[in-house]
Amino acid sequence: MDVDLVITNARVLTMDAGRPRAEAVALRGGRIAAVGGAEVAALAGPKTRVIDAGGRTLLPGFVESHLHLVLGGAELVQLQIGGVTGFAALKAAFLDYAARNPQRRLLMAQGAAYDILGAAVTRHDLDRVIADKPIAMMSPDHHTVWANTMALEQAGILRGAQMPAGHEVVMGPDGTATGELREFEAFGPVLALGGESHLQLGIATGGEPDPWPDAATFAADLDKVAAGLAHCAAHGITSMVNMDGNRYTCALLAALEAQGRLTARVKVPFHMKPHMDLSELERASAMHAEFNGDWVRSGFVKMFMDGVVDSRTAYMLHDYPGVPGHRAAPLFPPGRFDAICAEIDRRGLQIAVHAIGDGAVRQTIDGYEAAARANGLHDMRHRIEHIELIDRADIPRLGALGITASIQPPHPPGVMDFPLNTMETVYHRDRWRDAYLWKSLKDAGAPVAYASDWPVTDVSVMRGIQAGLTRVPFEGTTDERLSLMETLHAYTAGGAWAAHFDDITGTLRTGMAADLVLIDGDIEAIPPHAIGATPVALTIAGGRITYAAETFA
Repeated sequence: MDVDLVITNARVLTMDAGRPRAEAVALRGGRIAAVGGAEVAALAGPKTRVIDAGGRTLLPGFVESHLHLVLGGAELVQLQIGGVTGFAALKAAFLDYAARNPQRRLLMAQGAAYDILGAAVTRHDLDRVIADKPIAMMSPDHHTVWANTMALEQAGILRGAQMPAGHEVVMGPDGTATGELREFEAFGPVLALGGESHLQLGIATGGEPDPWPDAATFAADLDKVAAGLAHCAAHGITSMVNMDGNRYTCALLAALEAQGRLTARVKVPFHMKPHMDLSELERASAMHAEFNGDWVRSGFVKMFMDGVVDSRTAYMLHDYPGVPGHRAAPLFPPGRFDAICAEIDRRGLQIAVHAIGDGAVRQTIDGYEAAARANGLHDMRHRIEHIELIDRADIPRLGALGITASIQPPHPPGVMDFPLNTMETVYHRDRWRDAYLWKSLKDAGAPVAYASDWPVTDVSVMRGIQAGLTRVPFEGTTDERLSLMETLHAYTAGGAWAAHFDDITGTLRTGMAADLVLIDGDIEAIPPHAIGATPVALTIAGGRITYAAETFA
């Protein structure tokens, strides 16, 4: 039987230690039929499509280890204000967007820098932008929203609201909300004005839509997810770990798979919140049982241990600069967190915890250690997401426990889109040496998986690779960059391993899924500072071309 597709004349980086390089790959029935040289090209029959790569680099399809697919897809049509500064520019952007979108119930902007107006943003500032319609803007890290008075009124939180620990409607001295809303529970009522709050439920509350969305809403949601998938396919992504979501997300993805519209393998979490009883984990086990295929699967539990540094909600072992006594607090009490980890691990489910501050990272490691004591150390591949600051004493503990460092090359201030001044305001100078320690973690034995955290940052893997390779050490710190091959591994085989996808994808070997990405150039010859501008030429997922540049269309 003829093979379906042969890619020849390529610089193939297989990420397979047994055969790291090749020149051609043949695909049949959604799988890799052969990897090698001229003998692979000879497999082509009369019905085989043959693509001459022209010396371009062929890699396993990129594995995006931490993104928010549904949120990102929905946000593609919202106002993008990344890079906008000053009141005049902000007002002009909102007025232009309002004129083009008169039907929108909420005018929502994404990418608002914390210092967008040079001072703390209030509802009165946004009232001066637009007062007669609800408007709001989200910070790049997606942990803070600022809303105008009308949005706060319609959301029912102008006079404040009771919130779970770590979530806050910031109040002013006059007894009304200032307009700043910290974390999901606080800004959820505002997002609900736009009619998309049901898409936030998983990450916000761990819940499901009730009532279940009707057919029209479900169809509209499918289109939003499909838009996000297409955006990712254009960047070479064929597998992803979706860090928001719930059973409804899985249902959307399963429907797209049934319709032939699913263009990436997606792993979806159950969100465990501090208020939940351990019995809620039965829902996580049920999701794992229901969704455990090659394209849509669950099987892991996501938790938040802290917030983010910009709003000083990341849990630190030491006080924040200029704020004596303030370290923030963990969202889970230590003993309870240990018990939760032990129960998740006992159920055979993976754990992923958002932990940014060094206090949060330590408590997360402690929880995984407690699970190992309770159940024995086994191959669960629990993960810590972000690890922006870590105490040196905790570095070797990740490798010892087999904890994956799930980290994002675009995140360090000054590396890609986030300003360097964040380092000055939220980290003591003597702690810069403990921030974003990618190489130190890897050298100490921690498996590493790379990601973007889209839509927090650009989903472009090529820009992420450039960020990882061109990062300049902070003043007085060591070089924490991984090599090009280590970086590519973290975006392919490393990510697949961390997601329990390594039996399907992540390497180019006979029998593995036909998930590939063709880079428009020889990535080993491209100067690191030019990699981000290098396009993806072709993306193939499960043997199907999901994105093609004009050259290969």
